[in-house]
Amino acid sequence: MDGKNQSMVTEFLLLGFGNLHNLRIVIFIFFLIIHIMALTSNIFVVVLVGVTQSLHSPMYFFLSQLSLSEILFTSNIVPNMLWLILVGEGRLPVSRCLSQFYLLSVPSIAQCFVLAAMSFDRNVAICRPLHYVSIMTFTHQLWMVTSCWLLGFTFPLSVYVFLSKLEFCCLNVINHFFCDIAPLLRLSCSSTSSVQLVTAVVSFPVLLIPFIIIIVTYISIIRTILKISSSTGRHKAFSTCSSHLIVVCVYYGTLSSIYIFPPRDNSINLNKGMSVLYTLVTPLFNPLIYSLRNQDIKCAIWKYFKTLKLWEKP
Repeated sequence: MDGKNQSMVTEFLLLGFGNLHNLRIVIFIFFLIIHIMALTSNIFVVVLVGVTQSLHSPMYFFLSQLSLSEILFTSNIVPNMLWLILVGEGRLPVSRCLSQFYLLSVPSIAQCFVLAAMSFDRNVAICRPLHYVSIMTFTHQLWMVTSCWLLGFTFPLSVYVFLSKLEFCCLNVINHFFCDIAPLLRLSCSSTSSVQLVTAVVSFPVLLIPFIIIIVTYISIIRTILKISSSTGRHKAFSTCSSHLIVVCVYYGTLSSIYIFPPRDNSINLNKGMSVLYTLVTPLFNPLIYSLRNQDIKCAIWKYFKTLKLWEKP
């Protein structure tokens, strides 16, 4: 028993991006700039929706929750990733590694359901415009958002509990820049069958239910748009949900490339690259899509900075 206890792993060694030689400073600065931009833009969206009366509608309320999930997600992963770039590799206690996985899962799962809620909102707005106000009441919005976050906190909790019961001995090297479930299962020296079963049971509703809701609502949206006689009306209807559709495609595309159809073990660098896209670039991409493609947000941004007198209209 004593020999076993002495061999038990108490911390993991994260290899990060390996030896970057002279490029580490350049990459660090580049990633830091992207992270600051992503964090600032998402915080700005949350604040803008909160203080702008014209944006107090269901669509923008859900958008603020989407930005909030991105803030929590990047704040959990990126600072440690930047540190690993500078030092080359780093050690993380087992308990903190498991906590990082849980805190990574919460906003990711919540975001899946928020995207589904946004698609439902767009469906009601386009397919049942006369009933929109009565259906999408503030109470209904609050209930939907609360459910999204409760599911985000609840679903990964069971996986976290089973992960915390695993034993790690001898091997402690994780060839990545954050603690994900796949390398943790590979390093465990105890049976992982229960964790894999719980993960499969949890992943099924988390991925499938929001995806089905999004597909069904957009089929209904497209059918309704095609029935509109004027091309101007069709364009206006589609423009109200195009930003959301782009975000859904980007989010599920990167998510599936990492978890559903992951690269093989000999393509670990490709997996890291996709993870960088998922953790660093996508959080910046989302607010930019909505800001550049949405006239209401453009006007709100202009009025906000005009109120602050940061510049004067020429």
